[in-house]
Amino acid sequence: MEPSSSILRLTFLGTGTSQGVPVIGCDCAVCCSTDTRDRRLRTSAMVEVGDKRFVIDAGPDFREQMLREGVSHITAILLTHKHKDHIGGLDDVRALNFVDYPQAIHTVHIYGTHDSCSCVRKDYDYAFSDNPYRGVPQMVLHEFDTEPFEIEGVEIVPIRGAHSRFEVTGFRFGKLAYLTDFKEIDNKELSKLQGVELLVVNALRFEPHDSHFSVEEALQVIERVAPQRAYLTHMSHDIGLHCVANLRLPEGVEFAYDGLKIEI
Repeated sequence: MEPSSSILRLTFLGTGTSQGVPVIGCDCAVCCSTDTRDRRLRTSAMVEVGDKRFVIDAGPDFREQMLREGVSHITAILLTHKHKDHIGGLDDVRALNFVDYPQAIHTVHIYGTHDSCSCVRKDYDYAFSDNPYRGVPQMVLHEFDTEPFEIEGVEIVPIRGAHSRFEVTGFRFGKLAYLTDFKEIDNKELSKLQGVELLVVNALRFEPHDSHFSVEEALQVIERVAPQRAYLTHMSHDIGLHCVANLRLPEGVEFAYDGLKIEI
């Protein structure tokens, strides 16, 4: 297990909802904003533990996010669930496979629940063919359940929740926990977050929503966990301008934005 003294680094690769912000065809104040904090790619994050690098979700903006952060090697991709805004960019791991070609070919290891892995196999069937064509993404799928697991000595604790009628998984790395697309979390799973210093929670908008936490619901989770700091992610344009919406949050809680980096 990675020693507790290792520095944890969190990078918000994207903080937007499934449509991203700006939304195609929308001329609202947020979608027309020139503030870079109001431009939100599809939700994803990168957690670095020592020299290990984990990407949480690889949606349609995965390529752009990797280019922006200058990423050429990753330890693994962790999937929260099977929706396209979280797995739609997996074909682009091909670049990571061949970044050191011909000296080396790097297989990308992807971790998800049985449901998520089944969807990846279906959506990217050409990558798992018995006779794949040259240049297909080289991915190895690893399934996890409710128990903590390790990747190259780093312990990861899955946190289960409900995303409407779908299952969703958050992840805890030591003092850091990351939850997105949650609508419900029971007391047993919430107890796995005790002692977290930095908590990330999804908050789609201020008004209630059928399948995502609202800001108020996210704040209730944060209050129960009582981290030192908390950030909200997976935000739609309905949140409003970052500079205005942030003023509506209690002390110690902020709306995240693309490119934000935090260390523990």
